Amino acid sequence: MRALLQRVQSASVEIEGERTALIGPGLLIFLGVTHNDNPDDVAWLAGKVSHLRIFADENGKMNRSVTDSGGAVLVVSQFTLYADTRRGNRPGFDQAARPDLANSLYEAFCAALRAQGLPVATGRFAADMQVCLQNDGPVTILLDSAETKSSRSRRSEEVL
Repeated sequence: MRALLQRVQSASVEIEGERTALIGPGLLIFLGVTHNDNPDDVAWLAGKVSHLRIFADENGKMNRSVTDSGGAVLVVSQFTLYADTRRGNRPGFDQAARPDLANSLYEAFCAALRAQGLPVATGRFAADMQVCLQNDGPVTILLDSAETKSSRSRRSEEVL
């Protein structure tokens, strides 16, 4: 799973001219799912997002998480995070998961964030959305669960 996080002052989603989601300070998360993602990826990513210290403390240092800061989260499905641009000028999307798997894991990710006490707003899966945001910082971070799978596997093997 890939999540592109943007720290925001506010963010919203509009679908067919109607605002369907709105948050104040917090995170706008564009979430992409690939074929071999599973509930372990959901759990790791939700934990990482909720504890990542990218909000300012009383000294202006990035030392607080979205949870610590009382922020909200807006999650938008984004299959284009798995665009392959290595050849030609038209991106390929073969690495993006099928819609049924992607939607299932997108919903599970949102539920996992809610279970950690975060207010979560969402876009609508597979809809044509207009996303508006007021970036804060700007702070933009890309998380990819695949980059940690090998290190998580190694730690598990070391425990055994």
